[in-house]
Amino acid sequence: MGSIDELILRATKEIVVKFIETGRVGPAGFHETFKTVYSTVEEIARGSQKTPEQDTAETDS
Repeated sequence: MGSIDELILRATKEIVVKFIETGRVGPAGFHETFKTVYSTVEEIARGSQKTPEQDTAETDS
């Protein structure tokens, strides 16, 4: 597992733990919430690795 993967997993865990602590997520909704949060964190983290040239090319399309 690469360091970016570990950071994504760690950030997801921290966010979901906060949701559990505040009562926003219970045992029944944990699986779906974890998947959703992980996907969002991963998208943001991997998106930030793009160079400005890649961002410009995608928005021009």
